[in-house]
Amino acid sequence: MPGAPNLWAGPILDAYLRMCGTAADGIGQTAAFGDPQQWHFGWDRRYTCGEWLDQVPTLGGHTQLPPATLDDLLAGIGTAIDAAGGSFTMHYTTVAATAARLASPDPA
Repeated sequence: MPGAPNLWAGPILDAYLRMCGTAADGIGQTAAFGDPQQWHFGWDRRYTCGEWLDQVPTLGGHTQLPPATLDDLLAGIGTAIDAAGGSFTMHYTTVAATAARLASPDPA
């Protein structure tokens, strides 16, 4: 949208942390929850070539690619993974905003 901030202009983790902060701010503005907490932690997952290629068609804009283009993309990715030894480790960071729901008052 014109004039909207570009969340993806910097490191992706920064964008997700900003979104998590916005969620925590929204939670904090209600009377239904205690103080929101934000946290993040890193973790790794090793993928074989086949495991990665199975999920590529479901990621982002890949779902909109014409079949021939997707086939070419998968072939190129497969070649790159095979050249790197047939597998790779992907690093992830999970971000979350949580808050405990406060007890509701008993209806009168």
